[in-house]
Amino acid sequence: MTTTTPFGAANTAVLGEPKAQIARYQGLRSANSLGLTRSRHAPISSASSSLIRAVATPAKPETVTETKRSKVEIFKEQSNYIRYPLNEEILTDAPNINEAATQLIKFHGSYQQYNRDERGGRSYSFMLRTKNPCGKVSNQLYLTMDDLADQFGIGTLRLTTRQTFQLHGVLKKDLKTVMSSIINSMGSTLGACGDLNRNVLAPPAPIQRKDYLFAQQTAENIAALLTPQSGFYYDVWVDGEKFLTAEPPEVTKARNDNSHGTNFTDSPEPIYGTQFLPRKFKIAVTVPTDNSVDILTNDIGVVVVTNDEGEPQGFNLYVGGGMGRTHRLETTFPRLAEPLGYVPKEDILYAIKAIVVTQRENGRRDDRKYSRMKYLISSWGIEKFRSVVEQYYGKKFEQFRELPEWEFKSHLGWNKQGDGSYYCGLHVDNGRIGGVMKKALREVIEKYNLSIRLTPNQNIILCDIRTAWKRPITTILAKAGLLHPRFVDPLNLTAMACPAFPLCPLAITEAERGIPDILKRVRAVFEKVGLKYNESVVIRVTGCPNGCARPYMAELGLVGDGPNSYQIWLGGTPNQTSIARSFMNKVKVQDLEKVLEPLFYYWRRKRQSKESFGGYTNRVGFEKLQELVDKWEGPEVAPARYNLKLFADKKTYEAVDELAKLQDKTAHQLAMEVVRNFVGSQQNGKSE
Repeated sequence: MTTTTPFGAANTAVLGEPKAQIARYQGLRSANSLGLTRSRHAPISSASSSLIRAVATPAKPETVTETKRSKVEIFKEQSNYIRYPLNEEILTDAPNINEAATQLIKFHGSYQQYNRDERGGRSYSFMLRTKNPCGKVSNQLYLTMDDLADQFGIGTLRLTTRQTFQLHGVLKKDLKTVMSSIINSMGSTLGACGDLNRNVLAPPAPIQRKDYLFAQQTAENIAALLTPQSGFYYDVWVDGEKFLTAEPPEVTKARNDNSHGTNFTDSPEPIYGTQFLPRKFKIAVTVPTDNSVDILTNDIGVVVVTNDEGEPQGFNLYVGGGMGRTHRLETTFPRLAEPLGYVPKEDILYAIKAIVVTQRENGRRDDRKYSRMKYLISSWGIEKFRSVVEQYYGKKFEQFRELPEWEFKSHLGWNKQGDGSYYCGLHVDNGRIGGVMKKALREVIEKYNLSIRLTPNQNIILCDIRTAWKRPITTILAKAGLLHPRFVDPLNLTAMACPAFPLCPLAITEAERGIPDILKRVRAVFEKVGLKYNESVVIRVTGCPNGCARPYMAELGLVGDGPNSYQIWLGGTPNQTSIARSFMNKVKVQDLEKVLEPLFYYWRRKRQSKESFGGYTNRVGFEKLQELVDKWEGPEVAPARYNLKLFADKKTYEAVDELAKLQDKTAHQLAMEVVRNFVGSQQNGKSE
């Protein structure tokens, strides 16, 4: 017996039949698309009473009803594989593109934006995002991006939380020039946005160790496997010119394999079809203990498993992570990924493909708020999800291997690569490279022909540095304020913010522009309540609830909740393994101290040995914390005194204090800043 499913409702079994032919989601056909058909036979348990649905199934098998689809699904259907009408819209004289093209250009790695600070009209521009698996950036590509920022952007480069560049402010008339320049420098923006696999994360450190190298190679192979194949990107931006890149044969083999009904036959997009995925899809690969990639926030988390000799044997797989949500809509939520199982190393590409196809076939396409894979898994449960994935994988997953505790690793500072060279990880506040910092980085990267790695924490790593180069490189960087991490405020080292205003159309309030002042105020609160300088909490700020800076993993997350106000989230942990919870709504930015002072004060007073701020808030509970905030009248004020460790006499203290007040700082803050900058400028590269 054959059943027919509407759009998105795949894998529907007819009860009572021991074996049923399953008509799977085939992708919508446009006038310009190929007819895509495939089916296979699969055993269906007659005892099973559950139907696997993504959106809806007909009331009767004989009845075919039209399933509701989002507008974006229609745009994809009619686009001839993400070409039309974008290919026409970019040629018009208008400064912007139409609604359909605005959605399609995301697949090409770009968003249309306008300056929300301006009044009296919209000044349109485009943000371009590169795709750099593992955060790897060649010397040539970095220099190209640096040039493009000055020639066609706003003079800055933005490092993202997914190990990529963002280039803001590109005008429509310059899009083809900028895109072709990136492509000709062996870079790409293809798939950096849109309903497909985004940039694949991996630990950025160029450590010459088997597990790290294997994780990075696996990330690159997964990225290649899930790269669109139909050529739309090159047709639009370089007039169809082909850029050949060597692809490992195992990637080609895995993509073409259709032994378990995963592919669209005779299609230019064998994995994606005409409709691609229901929403964005994120994957990260790492090694045990190294949680530099926020592994549990991804749709798929891949962890290398080695034997006692350090030889990679296979992978643990997590599934179902994701950050985005909608304020005051409890059916949307951030979610941690959970264990799926273990696969041998030779099967990883087939397992990844099976998971992606399960989401492609069953993820919701009617309401984009619920289209991420986390909602599918939340609805089905992990056992049902695993069972469906195994049909496409063709095997049972092995038992998840035991892993050690996760640690957040920043990979900052001077470190040995293991091949005789060094790498230098540099902290970049909010990932924004501009001004003297941008000039210094270019000087070093160009002069020493260095390759680059971008980190998932919006920082940058300079690779392959010879011992003799350490001193001159350190001197150049220090003069531009790029200091060894020991001279950077610990609060800044782990803080992140999304760009938000003025260009992000989704922003509700400030994030990147607001976080410098917020961090200074948090430091002042630390001093007021008696917390030491080397103590810190993970702070992340976003301008809206979509969670681009992963605020729901922070110990203190500030999520835009209205003009100049934030929703406060508490309970993440320093190693990024616990999800935070919403503590307070609509806290005005000027009132943050009223909430933070009692929280930090009682953390210092009541914490257990080595207990993090996130651990403390989880242990005490939100009801008690709210009581502490409501009853707060301030800490006991100690008599004013100057710091004898920094100031030799009261006159010097008073002079520094007067200068500090002009910068809205304490005398101690200003003095420490001066000392750190001086010491940093004197660093000779000998310290690691």
